Amino acid sequence: MQHEGSAPPGRPDAGLRLVDAADLPAALAEALAGGPAVAPLPPAPLERQQALAMLTPDEPLEPGTAVVVSTSGSTGRPKGVLLSADAVAASVRATHERLGGPGDWVLALPAHYVAGLMVLARAALGGTRALRAAPDLADLPAVASATEGRRYLSLVPTQLARALPQPPLARALAAFDAVLVGGGPLPPALAAAAAAAGIRVVTTYGMSETCGGCVYDGVPLDGVDVALADDGRVALGGAVLFSGYRGRPDLSAEALVDGRLRTADRARWEDGRLVVLGRVDDVVVSGGVNVDLAEVERRLRTWPGLAGDDVAVVGVPDPEWGTAVVAVVERAGWSDADTAAVRAHLRAGLPAYATPRRVLGRDRLPRTSSGKIDRLRLVAGLSTPGAPGTPTTGDA
Repeated sequence: MQHEGSAPPGRPDAGLRLVDAADLPAALAEALAGGPAVAPLPPAPLERQQALAMLTPDEPLEPGTAVVVSTSGSTGRPKGVLLSADAVAASVRATHERLGGPGDWVLALPAHYVAGLMVLARAALGGTRALRAAPDLADLPAVASATEGRRYLSLVPTQLARALPQPPLARALAAFDAVLVGGGPLPPALAAAAAAAGIRVVTTYGMSETCGGCVYDGVPLDGVDVALADDGRVALGGAVLFSGYRGRPDLSAEALVDGRLRTADRARWEDGRLVVLGRVDDVVVSGGVNVDLAEVERRLRTWPGLAGDDVAVVGVPDPEWGTAVVAVVERAGWSDADTAAVRAHLRAGLPAYATPRRVLGRDRLPRTSSGKIDRLRLVAGLSTPGAPGTPTTGDA
């Protein structure tokens, strides 16, 4: 069994190796050991086309790059995040130190985005295995039974919410030493239900530019530095930081300021733990008044009737209000009674100007291939009733 260690200090500029998911584990391990840099390709045609346009594989590769990973969010076109082998190795070491040591990992996320890619990296550098599971976790009991020693799993909240009501899946989840949950806020009711089922959930905050999660349960990993500006904007520093964006020195200079990543997130410290409040652009003007969409969404997530359903609060162009605040709950069989109950709950905890103009239920919220809510597509559909909107990918 191999042991974790520092990555090679440098690499020759040998170009960029484009790989599909099936070839990624071996190609990534080679890249982290000093071989050709690797760029995972999404399987979906639209995302693949966007990724190839961004990667410009015929152009010279930025020095020191081991991995170029596409951003996976829902508010714009993807960017190519340049990760060095040293940054990936630092993230792996800090993660295993926090969790209690290396172990077998189960991959149930897309491997071409950073959360899935880091599952493969942790196994490669930890000398353990990464076993694949279906995104819906239907085969998780069988996959989990094949793991040895310590075992870990990374999920997004939607996967946890859909698996928890199924007893075989809940039992399988409870057998893991840690279930990392990131990519979006974890609803309090879902966190409580997971704890009651004996599932050891670790909430994570991070992004492609920090090799994935760099703050666990509100506490930065060792070597990660978190600073908050006067307006709450988060800046991140440390060895896990990316080197820049592929072919975009202008964007790199905007994001990397004084050795820190200037994020688009707002947060505050509570009892020594970082609480992420939302994005700096979550504030919209509705009827001439500023409304914090993230605050409205937090209130919605405390509705007792939510039962683990996912939610989104967005601003939709409106001729009367300029921007109308709309709350959407992901639930089949939505009723007028549900709308009335949500409205009453929101009114009890929000000022009148912040209460959503519309409260809706949807069988499914639109999502990117990484499992995040596709807010651009959601807003497009709500702006033109009956229209699904245009699928998008990009940075969250």
